Amino acid sequence: MKKLLTNSVAKLLPVLFLAVLPLPSWGATTDTPPPRLILQITVDQLRGDMPTRYADRFGDGGFRYLIENGVHYTSAHYQHANTETIVGHASLATGALPSMHGMVANVWFDHGLQRLVYNIEDPDYTLLTANAGVDKATEIDPTQKAAGVTGRSPNAILVSTLGDEMAIHFGGKAKIFGVSVKDRSAVAMAGHAGKAFWFSKSSGEFVTSNYYYDEYPDWVTRWNQADHVSAYAGRSWNLLHEKSSYLFGDSDDRPWETDFPGFGRTFPHAFGAADDKYFTTRLTLSPAGDRLTLNFARELIRQEKLGQDAVPDYLSVSFSATDYVGHLFGASSLEAEDNILQLDRTLAELFAFIEQEIGLENTMIVLSADHGGPESPGYLNSLGIRNAQYFDTENLDREPAIARLKQKFGIGKELITMYSHPYVYLNRELIREKGLDQAAVEQAVAEELAEFGGISVAVPSSALAENRQPDTLLMRSVLNNYNAKRSGDIFVVFEPNVFINDFDGLVVAATHGSPWRYDTHVPIFFAGPRIGKKTIHRTVAPYDIAPTLAASLRMKPPSGAFGQPLVEVLSN
Repeated sequence: MKKLLTNSVAKLLPVLFLAVLPLPSWGATTDTPPPRLILQITVDQLRGDMPTRYADRFGDGGFRYLIENGVHYTSAHYQHANTETIVGHASLATGALPSMHGMVANVWFDHGLQRLVYNIEDPDYTLLTANAGVDKATEIDPTQKAAGVTGRSPNAILVSTLGDEMAIHFGGKAKIFGVSVKDRSAVAMAGHAGKAFWFSKSSGEFVTSNYYYDEYPDWVTRWNQADHVSAYAGRSWNLLHEKSSYLFGDSDDRPWETDFPGFGRTFPHAFGAADDKYFTTRLTLSPAGDRLTLNFARELIRQEKLGQDAVPDYLSVSFSATDYVGHLFGASSLEAEDNILQLDRTLAELFAFIEQEIGLENTMIVLSADHGGPESPGYLNSLGIRNAQYFDTENLDREPAIARLKQKFGIGKELITMYSHPYVYLNRELIREKGLDQAAVEQAVAEELAEFGGISVAVPSSALAENRQPDTLLMRSVLNNYNAKRSGDIFVVFEPNVFINDFDGLVVAATHGSPWRYDTHVPIFFAGPRIGKKTIHRTVAPYDIAPTLAASLRMKPPSGAFGQPLVEVLSN
């Protein structure tokens, strides 16, 4: 333990040294009013190159507003190894590494409960809408079905968020909200002190739990009763422009794309009838999901009167369609291309609304992503990149190498109980029954797994706990993801361009969740009062966002914040 603490402190010394240096002279002085609204936009699975890849076809007011009026960091990378939705959102909200904020995966195995738990599940706080729980017939996201517990709260986040710090600093007067199609995205960003709303595919409404409210505000009830979802019945996702104008206009039907029931692989993608069991799911697989999120967020701004007084308010809007489209069709597909162009229009409408209601000069906007995204193996193979492939985790325990280990340790039953990304879980009860050393078994299994084709490294948790892994960039990212109470027994890193494509029984084109640069790379944009146009190519990290926003509000950063304030945003 002493060695671990010594090494950890040594690694933190450069950060601590920077922390005691005098900060630059910010453009905002003590007599300069802070922004009235912090608008934090997170685009799920927006890889860092995507906003510029199609910039020549962006309209006015969306991404172009950020590019032409703000600071654009082109080389922002996460430094943790499991680039999944909750991990990234919690990192954005807290400025902390997963090892500190505790959200190490979308699901993890709880040894006390003896089952997988969903990251924000909480049986103590039920949903306010009775039929808004997870419906397996309409839900393609397996993480929400891990436990069948429909209650939701932020209690599993172990440190404070930016919203929490705003509530503390401004005496509870700051209004703090998170909105998204995904519950985990909304809850993580709203933090412990805010309010979260998310889209229920079961009820076709934006819902919340009684952690936040005893009953819905009247305006939410009215919005849901207006049945905005039914407006999409019988309609389709159509291309925004003429097909010939798209980079992938001649690639609308590819064999590796997912043929989701009734949605198809080619345009137009039909939403189906309102009573179709997949209707609401199809909406979230398209720009329609982002449009619903936009419409609800606008009503929230209006009804909750955000940005209307001197106390700064906070609104997180997380757009999820890019993630679903990336999974089903891949990053380099006609669907992904059109989705980005349609997202640009959605952002333009949001910014125009902010200008009308609050004024962009009174609003600090930050846009980033929870993670990047890979290319699908089929697309890479078509370009002659042959090492791209899928990996089957179902039969890990039946591999000959594991069979030899079982014989060595005298284990006749299953040694590997499950693989739940990114962790291998061993049969701890059996290991105890045999009187074996858990660390020795972890090490032996990890060494065998590392020899499997498609696996880059397999890291035992015991080695992470004792800081026995090599000090490399890859291993540091795995260590940054390690939390003793929640991490599995062995962290598996697949080779670049090797993926798992089983998404709860649905075969998908691509999955993120690795430490490779395509998954860690995200954009960061800041735009707002006294921020001029700058393009910064030095490497920064999304953990820097929360401390930067805290500094702009002249308050302390979140309790576990690892990042540093970005001087280009704060000094003018």
